[in-house]
Amino acid sequence: MKKETVFTLIESRCTKFLSKIKQNSEFGFTLIEMLVVLLVISVLLLITIPNVTKHNQGIQKKGCEGLINMVQAQATSYHIDNQKIPTLQDLIDEGYLREQPICPNGDNVVISSTGEVGI
Repeated sequence: MKKETVFTLIESRCTKFLSKIKQNSEFGFTLIEMLVVLLVISVLLLITIPNVTKHNQGIQKKGCEGLINMVQAQATSYHIDNQKIPTLQDLIDEGYLREQPICPNGDNVVISSTGEVGI
């Protein structure tokens, strides 16, 4: 057999096969398939949303602790430089802080008369 004949035979078989596939294939999704996808997405959201909110509270707590530690370090630095216990306004006026520190959960940071920083 010649190469051209073999090629023509293979081409005709491939064409017949592809035309059968094209006739039997359906385009788009059925309503059942779409409902199953929506169900899976809903279950995933129901699992992830409570975890995100739980971690959000922990993140805010850690952020507040970090802010308190930073303000405590600045208050200690001010105390070393000026030999007196600062107020928040002293820290802001002298450039140790840019603004009134507020925790991510909304609590204000305060400095006690002993120089301890807290909320």
